[in-house]
Amino acid sequence: MNSQKFQDFTDCLSDPAGDNSRPLNVLDVDDSATVRQVLLSVLSEKRGFRVTVAADPLIAIEKMKRFPPDVILLDLEMPRMDGMTFLQKLMSENPVPVVVCSGLTGPRTEAAIRALEMGAVDIITKPKIGIRGFLEESAVLLEDAVRAAAKARLRDTPPRRAPSRGNNGTDVIIPPLVLSTTVQPRDQIVAIGASTGGTEALLQILEQMPPNCPGIVVVQHMPEGFTSAFARRLDGACRIEVREASQGDKVVPGRAYIAPGNRHTLVRRLGPEYFLEVREGPLVSRHRPSVNVLFRSVAQAAGASALGILMTGMGDDGANGLLEMKQAEAFTIAQDEASCVVFGMPREAILRGAVDEILPLSRISSAILRNSTQIRP
Repeated sequence: MNSQKFQDFTDCLSDPAGDNSRPLNVLDVDDSATVRQVLLSVLSEKRGFRVTVAADPLIAIEKMKRFPPDVILLDLEMPRMDGMTFLQKLMSENPVPVVVCSGLTGPRTEAAIRALEMGAVDIITKPKIGIRGFLEESAVLLEDAVRAAAKARLRDTPPRRAPSRGNNGTDVIIPPLVLSTTVQPRDQIVAIGASTGGTEALLQILEQMPPNCPGIVVVQHMPEGFTSAFARRLDGACRIEVREASQGDKVVPGRAYIAPGNRHTLVRRLGPEYFLEVREGPLVSRHRPSVNVLFRSVAQAAGASALGILMTGMGDDGANGLLEMKQAEAFTIAQDEASCVVFGMPREAILRGAVDEILPLSRISSAILRNSTQIRP
């Protein structure tokens, strides 16, 4: 891409179309009065939301006729009509962005993953206690999930630009380093970051990986408890092994690691090999796990032996980290706008000059193999 074309492209990106003046209409469908009150209170305190509640899907259908929602928050276990049936009806008759609000344990996590396959765009966890305990970090994650869902491309609608909020930088988890210019033998490694729309996109990429592909570490924004179910789903569909990352895991070829929800995942190097550090810490770039944290750690550990990929999602998590990877001579890729559910994170990386190649989702797998010296025909 020549300099003039790139400038025209970034000029277009820096002024996205969208109307920020109208409040987002949110419909919360949940049979728990406590949950409805908590979510209503949290979103009502955030400027830019208009919230309607319904105790079950049949009530929700009637309310949707009077108050068409931009986003639906949906419980999966309800009387008269369960959430999965309602979701299927919505997606086939009147698609609306849906965020699943689910419990953390047992069959509920598996059902929530199936809901993503059926068209839901994200998952949040139900509040465990009253309003006081759900505020602060959980309120930030809830608001971001709703805003991201509102921008999801179910009908090729133009995304709205969400206002920026204060948040922690990557330094609170992993400080920057002056990278050594000494070339040392290192294994190859692939780092991938994704958010809204990323679950199905990651499946499309990982199911095309051969057993001798480089080790892959993934941050997919997802709540605690759901990442293990997501990893199991991927493991059953792919030729490579997929598992939730654990402290001390060795990164090996033919295996992908999904960062656990509510923990940051970092890559550390010992000689030519890589190991995972899974740790607690504050939200970084409004997320935990944070793509920026992963990408900075990979830049420091692997340098030019790494490949960084930033995919669909709202906000800018991963954009600065991808730039650090590029500055460390890693090869960097951003998913293109046309194939993103939400063109937020890749867009911000492109604007920062962090991207070597912009690709549609269908070509990212081949790019991984093309840029890996471990793959042999």
